[in-house]
Amino acid sequence: MSLSDLQGKDTLFWVKDRIFFVRPPAISYLCAMKVLLIEDEPDLAQSIIEYLSGEEYLCEHAATYRDAVEHVMLYDYDCILLDLMLPDGDGLSVLEALKKEHKQTGVIIISAKDSTDDKIKGIHIGADDYLSKPFHLPELGARIYALIRRAQYSSSNIVTSNSLQINLLSKEVLLDGKEISLTRKEFDLLLFLIGNKNRAVSKNALAEHLSGDMADMFDNHDFVYAHIKNLKAKLSRAGCHNSIKTIYGTGYKWME
Repeated sequence: MSLSDLQGKDTLFWVKDRIFFVRPPAISYLCAMKVLLIEDEPDLAQSIIEYLSGEEYLCEHAATYRDAVEHVMLYDYDCILLDLMLPDGDGLSVLEALKKEHKQTGVIIISAKDSTDDKIKGIHIGADDYLSKPFHLPELGARIYALIRRAQYSSSNIVTSNSLQINLLSKEVLLDGKEISLTRKEFDLLLFLIGNKNRAVSKNALAEHLSGDMADMFDNHDFVYAHIKNLKAKLSRAGCHNSIKTIYGTGYKWME
């Protein structure tokens, strides 16, 4: 079967216990970002794979520690989603193996809420982010997208968007050469929104990005609204208008 035979069709391939979803071509999809999902829970894994495939990621799956180590040793990925509790080993050991190989792949830990200590240890070993189970798939998608975008920024210390210049090292934000003074939270929020430009980001995703697990301690997301309001006001005063769009009932979107 040729690629032309698959035009416009979603195709599912099974190779051992790996699952490959392919949405063929679309030439642009041949350059799709590659994600490795390390997760032993079949239903959850299937849901994540289907969602990420719909978002045009190329997703591979490892359900065991042994298979996960094989994948990270042999292949390169743009992002790895790592469950900590695997049937035949420890997810943190997979992370350690990855870092010993000096691979720069971004890692997001997806873990149960009762494993906070392991998640903290994972961040110290070298994970870039974590997301507590259960989670909404769009939130996971936003984290992956932002992580990959941050990796793409590594070739330059300057991020530009809508006439803004953001220096990732000095954490300065300039518009037409004039600095916009932002708090640390506002700066993090700005980068997260730009990393997900033209995509709606939920208030819950923003809350977890700003506060991690502490987001669960708040009765509402008013603090997200407060940070957004302050950020909007500072950008507007500087001359950057209407970049942050409110998506009612959902969250916010950075328009570019």
